[in-house]
Amino acid sequence: MACVIIGVDPHRLSATIEVVDQHGDLLGSGRFTTDKAGYALMRSYVKAWPQRVWAVEGANGAGRPLAQRLVEAGEQVLDVPAKLAARVRLFDTGHNRKTDALDAHSIAMVAVRTSGLRVVAADGELEALRMLTDRRDELARLRVQIVNRLQRLLAELIPGQRKKDLSAAQAKAMLSTVRPRDIAGKTRRRMAAEEIADLVAVDTKLKKIKAELKAAVLARGSRLLDVYGVGPAGAARILADVGDVARFADRNRFASWTGTAPLDASSGEQIRHRLSRAGNRRMNHVLHVAAIVQLRHDTEGRAYYRRKLAAGKTPMEALR
Repeated sequence: MACVIIGVDPHRLSATIEVVDQHGDLLGSGRFTTDKAGYALMRSYVKAWPQRVWAVEGANGAGRPLAQRLVEAGEQVLDVPAKLAARVRLFDTGHNRKTDALDAHSIAMVAVRTSGLRVVAADGELEALRMLTDRRDELARLRVQIVNRLQRLLAELIPGQRKKDLSAAQAKAMLSTVRPRDIAGKTRRRMAAEEIADLVAVDTKLKKIKAELKAAVLARGSRLLDVYGVGPAGAARILADVGDVARFADRNRFASWTGTAPLDASSGEQIRHRLSRAGNRRMNHVLHVAAIVQLRHDTEGRAYYRRKLAAGKTPMEALR
């Protein structure tokens, strides 16, 4: 029996599939829940095609949980980029309306017509690194929220004073200088003390997870930490989001994916490029931070930046 393609439109609570042959002819379809019973029913349904390849949209994103379950079960899984599926949907139907069935069909057609799609592989270490990185980002956002609330309370307790980069120790020192007597002031002081305790707890967790990330990055044999301006969190984010770098055909595709490839914005005799807002914004942020850190220190990055300025580039163009 010839191999069939199973296009999968994954969602958190359901997955819609379409089974097609190598010519794109429809062989079957269905919608299944993603719980244990629905997953088992889907696997039972496709047993009619023993030679099969699954094509999952966003196997490195929204489709990751289902893709990993299939890989761990011994299935062959391809990662279909959402942009390719959207393009096929537009050309196949003549419009860009989205339904789960149309999405599953478009995903299957991408797999039929496109060679070189990334094959999803089981990588428990990389999955653990991804979870740690996401957790670190969540804690960092939580820390910003705590510091903002603490700054507001301290500004009300100690008017006219403000510390930009506030640490828990600095906040404790500031709070120790005030002893309000009114009920509102006492409440503010108590709330500030609670925020400081939360800040200490979050800082402790961030310190621990930073050490875990560094150990995990080094364990994978990565040399990203050798790049000036890339710390454990940045290196882990790069490894987690990139996954298998071989999925990029060349350095230009990789630059486009990270949003670092400038876009041509020329018009007439005016030749210019502009910053791309597309691509993986988390990766772009890591690279931007690394560039800024290099500019602030005596590095090859700073020398490169200055050479570009001397060549007539604007500061933003040189930074890009």
